This record gives sequence, structure tokens and C-alpha cells, in this order.
Amino acid sequence: MQFESILSRLRRFAFSCGLFAAFMGLGGLNVHAAEQAAAPAASLDNATCLSCHESRKPKLEVKDAEGKPHALQGIPSEKYGQSVHALMQCVTCHTDIKDNAEKGNVHAKNTAEPLKKVDCANCHMELWELTQKHGRAADRPRLGVVANNIEAYRKSFHARPSAEDKNKPNAECNDCHNVHSFNVPARNTPEYTQWRLSIPNLCGTCHAEQLDAYKGSVHGQENAKNMLAQAAVCSDCHTAHAIGNTSGDPFKLTVTSNCGGCHEEQFKTYKDTFHGRITTLGYAYTAKCFDCHGSHEIKRVDDKESKVFPANRIETCEQCHNPKKGRAKVSSGFASFQPHGSAHNFTRYPQMWVAFQMMTGLLVGTFAFFWLHTALWFYREYKERKARAGQPHIRLDEVPSALQTKHVQRFSAIWRAAHLIFAVSLMILTLTGMPLFYPDVPWAPAIMKILGGPHTAGLIHRVAAVVFAGVFFWHLLYILYRVGRNMRTFEVFGPDSLVPNLQDGKDMLAMFKWFFGQGPRPKFDRWTYWEKFDYWAPFWGVTIIGMSGLIMWLPGFFGSFLPGWIFNVAAIFHGEEAFLAVVFLFTVHFFNNHFRPDKFPVEVVMFTGTMSLEEFKTDHGVEYQRLLDRGELQDRLVEPPSALKVKASKALAFTLIAVGLTLLTLVGIGFFRGG
Repeated sequence: MQFESILSRLRRFAFSCGLFAAFMGLGGLNVHAAEQAAAPAASLDNATCLSCHESRKPKLEVKDAEGKPHALQGIPSEKYGQSVHALMQCVTCHTDIKDNAEKGNVHAKNTAEPLKKVDCANCHMELWELTQKHGRAADRPRLGVVANNIEAYRKSFHARPSAEDKNKPNAECNDCHNVHSFNVPARNTPEYTQWRLSIPNLCGTCHAEQLDAYKGSVHGQENAKNMLAQAAVCSDCHTAHAIGNTSGDPFKLTVTSNCGGCHEEQFKTYKDTFHGRITTLGYAYTAKCFDCHGSHEIKRVDDKESKVFPANRIETCEQCHNPKKGRAKVSSGFASFQPHGSAHNFTRYPQMWVAFQMMTGLLVGTFAFFWLHTALWFYREYKERKARAGQPHIRLDEVPSALQTKHVQRFSAIWRAAHLIFAVSLMILTLTGMPLFYPDVPWAPAIMKILGGPHTAGLIHRVAAVVFAGVFFWHLLYILYRVGRNMRTFEVFGPDSLVPNLQDGKDMLAMFKWFFGQGPRPKFDRWTYWEKFDYWAPFWGVTIIGMSGLIMWLPGFFGSFLPGWIFNVAAIFHGEEAFLAVVFLFTVHFFNNHFRPDKFPVEVVMFTGTMSLEEFKTDHGVEYQRLLDRGELQDRLVEPPSALKVKASKALAFTLIAVGLTLLTLVGIGFFRGG
């Protein structure tokens, strides 16, 4: 019964194959159904063809059109029987072979005429289209893979006309896939391993020079030694069908990510470098894996012939970093830069680890304190404002009637201009720098493209940095001049000084008591403790960002006397401090000056330079009382700004706030999605 069941299945299978052949004929796959129907059923089957063309048979020789004999290809029947085409008849592809039994010939092919070229690609595409048309795509997923491969091949370098013969492509299907024996074995089988190991030799039939280099590489030697095919073969880097021109940017970018498919940790650390960030943004002009390690001839790092062996690194770096390409000559310190350094590996990269821990501590400490300060302040001020029901902080009758319409001059035009330039340059620095900090997020490549690419963005970034630093150093000189001029009367810890003092500590404690309802709202002098923090923060910020940026801007100079790890540390300091500055300014600073309930939605004192007496007495009550007691308040009073000036100041303030919040949003997306 079992035998009869098997026989019945075989009959049904044969019947299905017959239907499939008919199905293909109806689909227009170059099979002439009417002519085949007229031919004897078994006259041109595979057994008949192999009776002459089997590889173990004596070689057949025919004469071409010029009368010269040439041998026909022998077909290995066993391999054909195991191939993907095993169920197909030879004449399905060789459509110009016709039966001629009436004249006593096996087929009517004139041996002096070459066989028609079999069009593998069109055959498979037509079959796939027919399969889709009849809703059978899900039943033949492998055919869909073949169709996708064909589409990739048609756009590939192999499909282009050959330089030697324009009528032929560089490589066609049969050059890589022997159609009479081709089959990809199942993964994780010994057969699949042997098939992978055969790929380099197959590619080497055309690329002999590259094959020789590959055999001497760490990839080739690893596969030859272990016979496990775990190391890269040609298709891992070049792909199997979408092979592109190796001099084109798409290939350079793709092959770099392909390296990361095996070398995940190295690829991750590479992406943290300037080279890797530019590559991630989609630009191919910075160093990639093969620029430093080589391509087909890659050696182990400790191999003396390796391009990245310590003794060879200067020469390798000089491929890109040389005066002919507009870059400084490579120094020993520059060449010792760690392209795969990790801030999370203390054993190998202690300097980077220490730098990262320092910056992490600074960020966590700063944000923990000031975000808590912000949240508590908002809560307390909101409750008091609600209880006050919009009533002013002070009664106007507390102010002399002659002064009630006046404003207090707080910032001069020079201070306001410096603040504006500072703010605009910092926003430009954020816009041009953050795409490099978060190159993986979708907005980064888009912004970089709008900016004109990394070269243009880098130029804008450095110009903005020079302007930013210029304002900072101008301010230092101005302060030194003012202090020097008033040296005899200047008090370092006096009320007009921005130097922190003991009173600031007391004010901060009083502020926290007010936050928790344990005391009245404190009154402040000319400068509050948070204003002093805002003032002094740029001093360490400009120092850290400026020095680290300068080191990365001039690597040739600094590399001539500093070790290579200094560049790794500079990148950490620069990026983390920039992140701190951006997030602090667009959250804490914006809240202190614009978003707290008493100021919302905007404060314009830094744009008009003046503030009302009510606001002045509320925010700086100690200074107000001191000026009033000394009779000096009158000297500080000015006419209120015009309505037009107020409107213009609000428009400018809202614009800067909108830009700042937009940048903060982009940074937030980058931090949570790409950081």
C-alpha cells in the first residue's frame, strides 16, 4: 500500500509538472506550445538530450560557420538533477532546438549556427509577472527573490557593456551561476559552507589580481585555514547582484556599513569619530574602513605589513592628510589618534573614560539642581500669582508719583548688542554642530544638505565660533578696563560685582525656603545668584568648547606636541559641553527669563534695556531700596520705551525663543533616538 501511495504521488507530481509547463507556454515564455504538441512526447526530453550531451559521454565537436571545429559543453547529469532547474526540460530554455524525427534526426538544429542566447533575466521576470498576475506570489517566494536580484543586477556594474565587447555585459548570469548545476544550499549546512568558500575563486576567474590579494589577507587566510567561511568573502562586501562601481560614493558608503555587519563594535566606535559621523550623514570624502585597513589585502592590526600597524600609520594617514590636499602634514601625535577608542573601556582608553565620567558628572549635577530649582520655582510662583489674581506685586502709591511712569535703565546698548550676537552665534553653532553629534537621526542629513554639506557647514560653524569667542574676549577686555578704571572704588564682593559672595548662598537658601512655603520670597540686589551662574557658566563653557574645538580644528599643529588621545578627549569635551550649553540655555535660562509665571510669555528687558519700577522693585528689591535711600534712584530712571520699540523687541524675542525651542526639540530627538 505504501508503494502504491508513493506511485500515486509521483503520478500526480508528473501531471502537475505537465500543467506547469503548459502554464508557462500560455504565459509567453518563448515556448511554442503548438509546435511542441505536434512533436512526439519523449523525443526531446532531458534523457534524450543527455544521451549525447552528458559530461561523461565522449565530447561532441561541431563545425562553426567558418568550418572550424569546437567542442560542445558537457552537462553533468547528477549536478543538473540537484540544481534549481532540475524539473525543467532543456528545450524550455533552448527554444531553437526542434524535433526532426521524420528525417531521422534527433533535432533539426543546424550545428553550424550558434544557439540562440538564453535570456535568463527576462525568462524569470516574465514568470514572476505571470505568477503575480495569477495571485501565486506567496507560493513562490524564491522566485520573488530572483526577480529582486535581477532588478539589482540590471542597475549594477556587471550589467554595463564590457569595454572589450560592447555587445556583451561585464558579466552575465551564467558567468556566476552555471545554469546546469546552480543551487544555493540551505544555510548552516556543510554544503552551504563549501558553496561560500567557492565564491572568491568564482569571482577570481575575472578578478585574478584581487583574488591573489584576498588570499593573502586576513579574510582569505582565515577561510583557507579553518574552512568555515566565517570571514568575509567577495559578496559580503560587494553584494551578490547590486555590485556598484567601487569608485562611486554609494559603494563606498555601503561597503563601510557592510564591514560593520561583522565588526559591530569597531563600526560603532568608528561612527563616534568625525570620519564616521560624516559617513553616516551620507558623505564619502572622509576616511572609511578600507581607506585605513585596505580592501582586498587587509591584514591583522599586529601584522607588520598592515596599513594600520603603528610603524605604517603615518603613511596611511598621509593618503588624505597631506599638504597637497590642503591639510597639514601628519605628525606622530596625530597618527596615534585612536579611531576606535571607546569612552566605556577604562582598560584600553583610560583618558577617554575619565573625560566621559567628568562630563557626565557635570551634566547630571547641573541639570539635577537647576531642573529641580525650575520645577519648584514654577510651582511656588504659579500659586502666588493665582492667589494674587493678577494684582501687581507692589502698590504704585509706594512709589513717588513723579517716578511712577518711569523705567529703570538696566542694560546699556553695548550689553544688549553683545547678548544678541552671543545668542545668534550660539544658535548657528548649534544648528551646524548638532547634525554631527546626532548623524543617525532623520533631521541631521536634511539639515546638512540645506547647509550645503559638511564643508560649508564646517566653515559656517568656525566663523560663528570666531564671532562667539570674539564677543567673549571683547567682554573680558571691557571688564578689565572698567575694573582698572574704578580700581579704587570697586568692591570685588560688592553689590555691583558679579563675583559670587556669601550673600548669594544665603539668597539661595532663602529661595528654597520660599519654594517650600517656609519663608517669604527673598529680595535680591543688583545680581541674583542664578544671574551670576548664567554669567560665569560661559567662562568654563567657552574654555572647554573653545580649546577642544581649536584642537580639532588644527590637528596638525597640536598633534606635533600632544599625544593622539588628546583628540579623542577633545571630541568628548566639545560635544558634551555643547550639549550642556544648548539644553541649559533653552530650558533653564529661558524659564528664568521668559517662562516663569511672572514673566510669561516673554521678557524684553534685554532688548529694550529698561524695566518698570514695579518689576524692578519686585526682582531687585534690595537694590531699589538702597538707591532710594541714597537718593540715587533718580539717576537711573529713563523714559519708558516707545510702543514701536516694545513691539520690535517682543518680535525679536519671540523669534529667538522659537528658534531656540526648535533647536532644543531637534537635540531632544537626537538624544532619545540617536544618542
